[in-house]
Amino acid sequence: MMKELIEYIAKSLVDDPDSVQVTEVEGEQTSVLELKVAKEDLGKVIGKQGRTARAMRTILGAASTKARKRAVLEILE
Repeated sequence: MMKELIEYIAKSLVDDPDSVQVTEVEGEQTSVLELKVAKEDLGKVIGKQGRTARAMRTILGAASTKARKRAVLEILE
């Protein structure tokens, strides 16, 4: 569920939605979501002073609290 959420948000932000990839690495108590976008779309996902990335992490935090599992978002270059 969280993977799809991040994928949906990222695809809405970028110019090249086909290049959006979200990989979920599941641990016992924490899931790491790795977000990869086209190089030219990296700025759109991070946002000014990291605001967009912070907002995505906040939404992910709320969703993971509901799912009772910790999730971390990593944006790969």
